[in-house]
Amino acid sequence: MHTRRLTLVLLLLASVVSSGGAQEPRLGTIYFPTSGSPVAQQHFVRGVLYLHSFEYEDARDAFRTAQELEPGFIMAYWGEAMTRNHPVWNRRYRSEALAGLTRLGRTTEERLATAPTERERLYLLAVETLFAEGPKAGRDTAYMYAMQDLMLRYPEDMEAQAFYALSLLGLNQGVRDYGAYMKAGALAGDLFRINPDHPGAAHYTIHSFDDAIHAPLGLRAAWAYSDIAPAAPHAQHMTSHIFLALGMWDQVVARNETAVENTHRGPGHYSAWLVYGLLQEGRYRDAVDVLVAAWANMPSDSRPGTRAYLARMRAHYLVNSERWNDQVTTWDIPLADASPSARAIDAFALGYSALEIGKRETAAHFLRELESLAAEADSGETPNARALPEILRLQLEAVLWVDGNRLDAAVLNVRKAARLEDGLPLEFGPPDIVKPSHELLGELLLEMGRPTEAVRAFEAALRLAPRRSLSLLGLSRAAEAAGAYAAAARAQARLDLAWSDADAEARARLARD
Repeated sequence: MHTRRLTLVLLLLASVVSSGGAQEPRLGTIYFPTSGSPVAQQHFVRGVLYLHSFEYEDARDAFRTAQELEPGFIMAYWGEAMTRNHPVWNRRYRSEALAGLTRLGRTTEERLATAPTERERLYLLAVETLFAEGPKAGRDTAYMYAMQDLMLRYPEDMEAQAFYALSLLGLNQGVRDYGAYMKAGALAGDLFRINPDHPGAAHYTIHSFDDAIHAPLGLRAAWAYSDIAPAAPHAQHMTSHIFLALGMWDQVVARNETAVENTHRGPGHYSAWLVYGLLQEGRYRDAVDVLVAAWANMPSDSRPGTRAYLARMRAHYLVNSERWNDQVTTWDIPLADASPSARAIDAFALGYSALEIGKRETAAHFLRELESLAAEADSGETPNARALPEILRLQLEAVLWVDGNRLDAAVLNVRKAARLEDGLPLEFGPPDIVKPSHELLGELLLEMGRPTEAVRAFEAALRLAPRRSLSLLGLSRAAEAAGAYAAAARAQARLDLAWSDADAEARARLARD
């Protein structure tokens, strides 16, 4: 291992010298030798660095520049094709990838015949395998084995190890396979220890461990990644995958503020995570400002996914701020062409808000919408997407029953929702189940004068969402009501820490409650 580290250090130094002393913009450091000319190689390396941080458009521009400088540079075509595969996001754009590869040669055989070395031929063969005909799941698996073969044949090739780790993450098909994720994390972590400036090593380590159970394993990479690749907005956001899973709200907010500033203020992944982090700190004014800016900056020709992000942001804002009558409830967000999950989240949040301000008929309308979505659940969807409308239906029905003084029936409903939620694969980020079932159960039990049971419910909620503020607040109240003063003090201390940057309004609300 020491020899391997020394070899890599020398190669990295050689890479820096050969590229003129620096790689700009700052995206990390890799060593990826190819047969390309020095000037084309410099753009190729930049493309790979962008690729490791999922900045696909910038990566594609760099690879195409390398192709223009050296039209026969096969690794530049490999790189462009790789920008059409988004494995962690479960997306593959086959026709676009083939269109780029066709500029190198009309057929796979023609393209492979141009490879100047066996190693480069294996890289090209792997991407040809990925984009061959056949179902995506089969192609992802075949590609993983191709990358495994390349890595085993060239054990000193750190990029082969990095892309093999990523290929393991790509086996998820929308549902993470923990065996594959742990293996990917071990490989990426080993590479990160050898080269702590490798963007892919840090990035893939984070992706491997970004749930509440495994997140401590990714904390070192999370602290490092934003400094490794400051020029990549995704690197700034990506660190918060670990920070959110651990309830480190200051870091979630700071990293996503940077990511939003470097991209746009419309609805999207970064702004959604920023709103959630602000809500957990009790910074409701700041959260609604981000939400209103996203609404104002949403393009008139926005895509369904963009509108779905806005609906999710609104749902989290309503449920976590408990500002049930806020102006955001009046927004007409078109979701007819959005996913069933997005429509279910929106219906639940608007129905819950309506009931809290006494609009029972409106809440009943949204319950009927959830019933319809639950009945239409597609067997082809992921387990989480299939179960989501039913879980939210059970929750909203339970809240309606509470309003009708049917408390025991409501508790049974929420317990059923909690069992369904517990049976789902762990996910990352702001939860699609915008009111965690165990948290809702704890609130119902506390309202019914059953604080000891409520304590257990809130503790279960916090295992899945550490330091979530409403769960901590509920645990503090329940523990105090149950006479468990030590537990109440611990919960209060954690809540104070979670809201360390909370504004005066949040502190006043906590004091009132």
